[in-house]
Amino acid sequence: MRVLTWGLRLLLFLFLFLFALKNAEPARLHFFFGQVWVAPLSLVLVAFFAAGSLLGVLAMAGSLFGARREAGRLKKELDRAHAALADATVAAASIAPSDTNAVES
Repeated sequence: MRVLTWGLRLLLFLFLFLFALKNAEPARLHFFFGQVWVAPLSLVLVAFFAAGSLLGVLAMAGSLFGARREAGRLKKELDRAHAALADATVAAASIAPSDTNAVES
């Protein structure tokens, strides 16, 4: 399985490397105030892919932290419920033998 994974990684790398070689001609990006960025097309594509990925991660960060906070709150609530159940079980066990002794006499 490990060999298959590395083989797929190698194929993906070769595909992307050849894609970058085929798209090496300069691309001009015109920004505001007359600024121009001239870079190879493959570099422009990688830069915008990375920027989009970063924006996607940042957009999900709020909901991720909210879900983690909710999971922590629910875990504390579950721990309290387990402690209450354990206390109730101990209390029931201590009461039960005295009741059976009273019924037998």
